[in-house]
Amino acid sequence: MATGRTHRPATRSRGIPEATVARLPLYLRALTALSERSVPTVSSEELAAAAGVNSAKLRKDFSYLGSYGTRGVGYDVEYLVYQISRELGLTQDWPVVIVGIGNLGAALANYGGFASRGFRVAALIDADPAMAGKPVAGIAVQHTDELEKIINDNGVSIGVIATPAGAAQQVCDRLVAAGVTSILNFAPTVLSVPEGVDVRKVDLSIELQILAFHEQRKAGEEASSQDAAQPVAPVRPAPAAGTENGHDDSDRKGPDGDVPAVMPA
Repeated sequence: MATGRTHRPATRSRGIPEATVARLPLYLRALTALSERSVPTVSSEELAAAAGVNSAKLRKDFSYLGSYGTRGVGYDVEYLVYQISRELGLTQDWPVVIVGIGNLGAALANYGGFASRGFRVAALIDADPAMAGKPVAGIAVQHTDELEKIINDNGVSIGVIATPAGAAQQVCDRLVAAGVTSILNFAPTVLSVPEGVDVRKVDLSIELQILAFHEQRKAGEEASSQDAAQPVAPVRPAPAAGTENGHDDSDRKGPDGDVPAVMPA
């Protein structure tokens, strides 16, 4: 099987927009689920709903692939799975190294979805000498001193960084110098890379903060709706001029029936 070093996906050369590329994995996931249920065809409306996009956007995205479907029938599920897999480069083997085998790195190593999606974890690398040789997900952890040799021996072009923030840039520099051209960064920091190197950042804390914002906003909207539902007490008008405590001064007459004159101070 071909490795990642010798083949690159054709999406850029064919001018597929980045926004479309970002949605292709969503379509592939939905199509794979349909394929597993032996569904032969799917309409654009059904597939768009499963992928969480609108059908017009889906049809536009598929036009970049040269796939337009058949009126009254829809899209052939198996053919679309192949088309999208080919565009994403998933019809070949992509060896991946994971650097930083703490809790997160170990969890990534144990993720079973890599192999089924065209990615092979070629090596696990950590800076802690005590980790060297320890098996994680059936793979022996290797020390960072071996990083360049591991990348060269396995033809690695994709690296995953799961180190603490302080070590991430140095690891990134070594990966790039060794020939890695795509990096998935889980470290909570922004990496600086030269032109031609792609970085995708996954920051779980930022995603949680965004969710917290939406929860706070929903709570505020709920409180506002509750306040709006409370009955409002009627506002009593202020006493008119010439009245006291709401009573008309005309009721207070002097001995002659007239309103008493203001007494001098």
